[in-house]
Formats: sequence, C-alpha cells, structure tokens
Amino acid sequence: MNETMIVGGCSFTVGHELSDYDRNKLPSKKTWAYGLLEQLQGNTRYVNVAQAGSGNSGIARRVFDALDYENNDNKLVVVMWSFLSRYDWALSPNRLLEKTKSGVERWASITPWDTNHGQAEAFRTLANSEPQQEGWKNRRQDMKKANVSGFAEALYRHGANQYHEVYLSWKSIIWLQNILEKKKIPFMFTLADNTLFYDEMTLHSKQDSFMKALYNEIDFTKWFSFGERMMGFNQWAELNNYERGTTHPLDKAHQDAVKLMLPKFKEIIGGKNV
Repeated sequence: MNETMIVGGCSFTVGHELSDYDRNKLPSKKTWAYGLLEQLQGNTRYVNVAQAGSGNSGIARRVFDALDYENNDNKLVVVMWSFLSRYDWALSPNRLLEKTKSGVERWASITPWDTNHGQAEAFRTLANSEPQQEGWKNRRQDMKKANVSGFAEALYRHGANQYHEVYLSWKSIIWLQNILEKKKIPFMFTLADNTLFYDEMTLHSKQDSFMKALYNEIDFTKWFSFGERMMGFNQWAELNNYERGTTHPLDKAHQDAVKLMLPKFKEIIGGKNV
C-alpha cells in the first residue's frame, strides 16, 4: 500500500548538527523520524515539514498544510512538539517570510532569540558552531528586512508569558489531534522537552480549571514520552550523556530513540506496515 508519512517538529526533527547535516539539503536522514520511516514496509513517501526554531502553533500549521496538499489518502503523521516560548505569526506577504503550500509568503516563526536581548544569548550559545552562527546572522538580517524584528521586540516585551504560551501550544495540539482523528489518520505525538506540560515539578494543568479542562482534551494514548513526567527527547539525551553538538543530540541519540519509540509506533499504526 502506498502511504505518505508526514513529519512535524523543530530542529530536532529537521536534523541540525547530525552527521549528514547540510542546510542546503534538509531534512537529515539521520533523525529519529527518518529512523521510524525506515521501519515501514512498502513504498512510503516521506514528507518532513519540520522547521528549525519552530513553535508548536507553527508545527501544527505546517502539518495541516501538508495534509491538505498531499493527495494520497493513506497518510500517517508523527510530530515532535517543541518549546513553549516560540510564536507563529501571519504577517503581510513578504518574500523573506515562510511560504505555505499555496505559495503565499506571510508566516514568521518568532523566538526569544529574535530580540536584541536574545540575540546576545544566541551568539553565546552558538559560539562554537560557525555554521549555526552564520545561519543565525542570516536569519537576523532577513527578520529585519521583513520588518519582523520590531514586532518580536514588542511581543516579548509586552505580550509573551508562559500561561498564554501553554494555552497556544495545547490549543494547537488539540486542534491537530482532532483533525487527524476526524480524518481517521493514524498519528503519534512526542516531545522535545517536558516544559510543554510542567513548570519544574508542577503540571501546568494545575493552574486553574480552564487549563485542567484543556489538558483533559489531549489524548495521551497517542503519545510517546522518553520517561516519567513526559520527559522529552532532548532531556532524555542529556540525562543519558549522549554525544551532543552545540545545541543538539547527535546521531547515536536519534538511533537509540527509534528503538525506544518503535513499540508505540507499531501500536499506533496497527503493526500493518512495520
């Protein structure tokens, strides 16, 4: 059976710093996601719509866009959700902004590193990686040309806060989950970091009744976590001392992650193609 596997996420799913990493030839074929693809039998088309620096609203949007664009009725979706503090914003069309499948260039993924304060942190963090540092300089220039930088400054100065970021992330997760269930598309969700659900040791859902109700809408039977309290891939790799590049786990962590994820992956897709 011909099938399309649609993959969403951020740089951990794009494959930054892996052994075959080439920013002009992305995504990597050394990622956890491609490792799961290799477990499938038959002719499965791989559509990786992950983007470095993406927040959860952007991840959900790109997966939905791919679902609408792909004509193949036999689809499978795998997503690694990202950090809370990133925003996805539709702006006036500009050739330097992200293009959707329909061809309109208007989307910006905005992170704390896009502010003047965050830029200093970005270059300190990326000091030992010339390719990543150069890529961030180019991004910074494009953001300024597209008039996004000023908006990012205002957003993080006046509007950004954890409560709203949890709300946006969970709303995006539930939105995509419900679409996939409506369309009867098998899916598995996982995560890069458990700050998606926890503030230190406390669940975000304990903040108030609204957050509790939102949390209860998430179908955790379709999730894979890397340990207790919804441990994420990046945390698991650090805890187990996997070799890292500047900011990402390297090949071995992705290979071993596939082994851990495979039983849940088989369960989700019914074991038909694995």
